[in-house]
This record gives sequence, C-alpha cells and structure tokens, in this order.
Amino acid sequence: MMSTVEIPAGLKELLQGYTVEVLRRRPPNLAEFAVQHFTRILESQRNDQQDKKPNTESVQKEVTFESDTDEPNKHEEEEEEEEEEPVPVKRPSGKTNRRTAVCAEAYNPDDDEDDDTEPRVVNPKTDEQRRRLQDACRDILLFKTLEQEQFSEVLDAMFEVLVKPQDHIIDQGEDGDNFYVIEKGVYDIFVQKDGVSICVGKYDNKGSFGELALMYNTPRAATIVATQDGALWGLDRATFHRLIVKNNAKKRRMYEAFIECVPLLKSLEVSERMKIVDVLGARAFKDGDRIITQGDKAECFYIVETGEVKIMIKSKTKASQQDNAEVEVARCSRGQYFGELALVTNKPRAATVYAVGETKCLVIDIQAFERLLGPCIDIMKRNISQYEDQLVALFGSSDDLKQ
Repeated sequence: MMSTVEIPAGLKELLQGYTVEVLRRRPPNLAEFAVQHFTRILESQRNDQQDKKPNTESVQKEVTFESDTDEPNKHEEEEEEEEEEPVPVKRPSGKTNRRTAVCAEAYNPDDDEDDDTEPRVVNPKTDEQRRRLQDACRDILLFKTLEQEQFSEVLDAMFEVLVKPQDHIIDQGEDGDNFYVIEKGVYDIFVQKDGVSICVGKYDNKGSFGELALMYNTPRAATIVATQDGALWGLDRATFHRLIVKNNAKKRRMYEAFIECVPLLKSLEVSERMKIVDVLGARAFKDGDRIITQGDKAECFYIVETGEVKIMIKSKTKASQQDNAEVEVARCSRGQYFGELALVTNKPRAATVYAVGETKCLVIDIQAFERLLGPCIDIMKRNISQYEDQLVALFGSSDDLKQ
C-alpha cells in the first residue's frame, strides 16, 4: 500500500507567493531572490507576532481574511490594506475601488472536470464587429494553439469595450476579471515602485494584456491607462480558464516529455521549457509539402515532432548549369529544428524546406521566439556557423548563398 505524504500547512501559499514574485520581477538569480523573498516574509511574521497578544493564533501567510464579528482585527486589516494599496495614476470618476487581493489560490485546470456542461458565453456581434475582432485576434499568441472550434468559442464570448483618454482598463493590485485584446488605441503601462507610479512601456494599436492574473489567479501586476480613444475586446475569466488555460495544461501534458528530449532546449530551466510549450502550435504536412520558401520573410521557427524534412537551396553549381536549381543540403528528423537562421540574422529565408513523407512540426512564432529562446541564441549561432561552413564546402564559395 502506498503511503501518503502530508503537505505542511502554509507551504502551498508560500510557494505560490514566491512564484508570483518571480513572474513579476523575473530576477536573474532565483536562489538569491528566494533568500531575500523568504527573509522578508520571516521578518514580517516576527513583527506581527510581537504586535499580537500571546494567545493569538499564528500569523496568516500572504492571505488577508475579514471577519464581521471581530471589529478590532477588521480595523487593523483595513489599515494594512490602506498602507499596501498602490497609489493610482489617475482614476476616472465613477469607477469604484475593488478590494485588493494579496494572494490567491492558483488555478488548477484539472479541477474543472465538468466544465463542458457549463453554458457557453455568447455575446452577439454584427458581421462588421466579428470581422474587426478576427483581425485583432489574428496575431495573439494565446489563441494560435487553439483548435478552430475553441477559437470560435473565444470569438463568440468576447465583448467590445470602447475607451476614452485616461480610462483605467486595469489597476495594479486588483483581482483579474478579463483578458483584453487591443483593436486600436495607445495604452500606457504603469507600475508602482516605492509609492511612485512609473510608466514602463506602452501598447501601440496591437497586442494583448491581462492574462497573467487569470492564468495564475494573482493580482494585476500593472496599471493600464488609455491615452486616446480606443477599442478593446474582452474575454471573461471563466471562458479564459475553460478554453485557454485548460488547453495549455493539456498541451503541456502532451509535449512535456518531447520538449525535454530536444537537444537545443536542454540548456533551459524546466520553467522556461514549459513556457515554450504554452506557445507551441502544431502543423501537419504531407509528403512533398513546402514548409518554408527561400526568400520569404521569416515568421516562425520549427521543431520536427514526427517524420522528416529536407532543406534545399537554389544555387548555380558546377554540377548543374541551370540557374536557381535546388540542391539538397541537409535533413532534419525528430527533435531537430529549422527556420532559425532567418530569425537570428533578421534576413529572408535562406533555403526552402519540404516535408519527406507524413510530417508533423511544432511551430513557435517570431514573437515567442524572441521572448523565450534568448538563452538558446548562442547555441543557434554556433550551429549556423557550422552550417555555413558545410555550404561553403559543398558549393566551393559562399557567394552562392547570397544569390
């Protein structure tokens, strides 16, 4: 009989709080950051214990509870919340403050076993609205891995939000309720640091925001303020969980073992590999299908999951007097990757790639490539150098590669 291990009380909350801070601040040294983070918690607990009576219950970690019957404690909690609440940049009149969440329980997609029986959210749209919505969602990373039926459900559930200058879309510290896709408008990103609101960036007529609070049930990490008239499309928390988060969890289970076997990704931390899984797309090809065309603009990076591909280059060679004759220079099979050369060098595709037999590839678009595969760039550059040496040996000169 298998013995069960009891999880110590408070461990889950401590680890969740640390994970949230790591995702927010992205420290270069996780171990050093962990020491600092838990030292602050320990000091806070000691201070709280000194302030409380000896017979008080142990200090609650990370979560604030309110009681209707204990007025003194409620008063103390309200004072603490007032001290911790971020100073708003500017809040338009009529918008009410919601209670700030200090830490929330992480969402577990596997808990929603019966979510398929829940009614689907449908917000009616005109043909013109749906066209605009589809255009706005075309390049959103979180949607790229959805099945067509799931994507249609997302479009059905989304609702239009018209904004004016200085409208706060989300406020740092608040609970997350919606995920937003930008159709048009410019939006400043503010983060509270030492009581001062600092603009750390902006969205300019494209992009999306608000997914972090929904994926990890954490408070909003920033304040987003519209700087001009604009339009957004919102997706409610329940639909986001049911379609986006659960789809990512299923995909992680499907590709986790495979990604761990990809040599290129072995230099990444486990958490970094899982982020890559979250943005993976899958494409199936038949024998002879052209996957990449030489000279085209690079938009994605490929990893072979099953099957094989051949890499061909157009060049005039001694063996062939025909201009632009395609010559096979390499093949890639399971676990190998291709398409990185144009992304690393920021140049058009240097080769054409065809499927050999039934082939399935995992795809990472250029935005995710730049954001998540930074630690692998040096490895890719070394491989690219070897690749170019092989081509020079094959063609006798590197000049053919520039044609």
